[in-house]
Amino acid sequence: MDLSKVFAALADDSRRKVIAELATDPEDQERACGSFDLPVKKATRTHHFRVLREAGLVVQRDHGNGSTLRLLRTDIEESCPGLLQLLVAELSQSSEGKTKS
Repeated sequence: MDLSKVFAALADDSRRKVIAELATDPEDQERACGSFDLPVKKATRTHHFRVLREAGLVVQRDHGNGSTLRLLRTDIEESCPGLLQLLVAELSQSSEGKTKS
């Protein structure tokens, strides 16, 4: 895993959110790409998913009219132990902040 690609991919808030949401599922099940609540257009979402794939953080599988993402948890944990925990913590802090507003 190329750490410069990983960190460049995670520099974007939307991509960090996708990885954090995937990391909350301990079973690492596939999740529909359209299920992520990202405030961007479809072309931008596609770009974000490509960056995550190329960084080696997810696998994307296309089928029918849609596609799914699956987190490569083992690879991430081997290269960057504790990273997923940090991202999940960041996600929960931002969620808590929104509910308090």
